[in-house]
Amino acid sequence: MKKTIALTHPKLQPARWVDSIKYDIKKYLNRERRKTLPVGMDYWTFDCRFGASEEKAEKIFTSEINKHIDAAVAQELESFYVEILARACKHKPRELGFDIDEADEG
Repeated sequence: MKKTIALTHPKLQPARWVDSIKYDIKKYLNRERRKTLPVGMDYWTFDCRFGASEEKAEKIFTSEINKHIDAAVAQELESFYVEILARACKHKPRELGFDIDEADEG
């Protein structure tokens, strides 16, 4: 998803429009997570960028999207750019830094 989203709507109140935008983004993320993973991959991760325009967009975490939308509303921007690209990943095996016997004692 690469989109420039207007923060104004001719018929909806600004607060309702912002809620609609957040819901659409959440719906997109859930739809991407439901897609079938390629062989050998464990989960979907997302590369996200957000900014006032495509040129000014900076990398952010998925969990920060709503905070950035709220900040754009507070700055009274007319629109913002959001980019969310899904990528399949594989978990790295966890390395234990202690003995199993030590974990049983504590």
